[in-house]
Amino acid sequence: MYDLIVIGSGPAGEKGAAQAAYFGKRVALIERQPVLGGACVNTGTIPSKTLRESALHLSGFRQRGFRDAVDVTVRSITIDDFMYRKQLVVEREWRRIDENLQRHAIDRFQGVASFLSPTRIAVTTAIGEEVLEGSFILIATGSSPHRPESVPFDDQSICDSDTILRIGKIPASLAVVGAGVIGCEYASIFAALGVEVHLIDSRSSLLPHMDREIVRVLLGELQTRLGVTLHLACEVQNVEPCDGRVSLLLRNGTCIVTDNVLYAAGRTSNVSDLDLERVGVTTGNRGLVLVNEHYQTSVPNIYAAGDVIGFPALASTSMEQARVAIVHAFDLKYKTRVAATLPYAIYTIPELSTIGLTEEQCRDRGIAHEVGRAYFRNNARGQIIGDTKGMIKLVFDPASLALLGVHIVGENASELVHIGMMVMQIGGTINAFIDGVFNFPSLSDAYKYAAYDGLGNVARKRAAQMQETV
Repeated sequence: MYDLIVIGSGPAGEKGAAQAAYFGKRVALIERQPVLGGACVNTGTIPSKTLRESALHLSGFRQRGFRDAVDVTVRSITIDDFMYRKQLVVEREWRRIDENLQRHAIDRFQGVASFLSPTRIAVTTAIGEEVLEGSFILIATGSSPHRPESVPFDDQSICDSDTILRIGKIPASLAVVGAGVIGCEYASIFAALGVEVHLIDSRSSLLPHMDREIVRVLLGELQTRLGVTLHLACEVQNVEPCDGRVSLLLRNGTCIVTDNVLYAAGRTSNVSDLDLERVGVTTGNRGLVLVNEHYQTSVPNIYAAGDVIGFPALASTSMEQARVAIVHAFDLKYKTRVAATLPYAIYTIPELSTIGLTEEQCRDRGIAHEVGRAYFRNNARGQIIGDTKGMIKLVFDPASLALLGVHIVGENASELVHIGMMVMQIGGTINAFIDGVFNFPSLSDAYKYAAYDGLGNVARKRAAQMQETV
């Protein structure tokens, strides 16, 4: 009899299992795949971000601004070159997770899990079935790419975001259908290698949840620096193989023919084998497991966390959701909630990262706000590394100076955003950046000048208002 049975070994499964074991609970973890880590390690977060670094290195992209910058094209880079570092990192993550589970004395079972009752789980393997019993269950089975029936996937020329990792060669041309986070990341990665990339989306704007000014910088870099051809407000009507290539017909009549297609049409929760209906766990669209604020399902002793419950579906939040679920299940009086404000990073080229309210959200909600900006082209470190398009944008309350949001585009955006996040987490103001001392030269120093710019904008508007009243 286990105190906890965890189904899935991705970020939520690993951290949830370790959290319970840390507090002395007897834990079993079930993983259907022969390797650990779930989509995060094997097909999603870790591989795509590693491929991004490989693309930047192999293409010489980071040598922008240097006199003898390398001019590498897709013809000189092999698929083995491109995938080498990815495989190395993935294998190291397998070992790290395995060591973490062993350190916490967590029992591992490989096989397909299904519910027999709210406390009993059948684990089916190639040689038979084993039944485990646990007081609490954590569902952390993650998600998989959604594959519309109308798309003739063959996982070589027409791929999803998992199977694109198994293509036999770097294509000369690629169409990416779906300009969400995954689509934009892969579009920029392949474009950095010199691949002709078409990015297609039925929506009229790119990444609509992000600050518009930051997205405009990304758009400019995608089009002018990377050469990506955008097809926005264009719905794909038909996809079919065509003489060894792939033809896409758009609803506006445009026909695009490329070597490969990456179809990034969202994701579906991995619940089909769990027999959730048998125990009464409620699910929603595309199999999303419905949970309350404690990540408790409709069955009180069964919890769920991570991609399987949907938005925000980030590795970072998945870990925290699982920890909160375990604390609630065992009444541990420890971590009782996930932070109210979450950082997001999009690992495009260039990177984007954001936390808090955007300027547009403040305007739509009638929230008084001001902004301050600092550009990497005016920053010594930005000049050193050749990132002249990057910027930090602060959104804040003009009266109290409370920081409401931070939006960054450029090198190390995913790291830099945490400085603003910590100020927001303690309810701080932009004066924190004025008062602080930053290493020089550093991109972090741009926070100080964004704050100065914001204060200047407030002062100018107040002076203009006073002038109007005279």
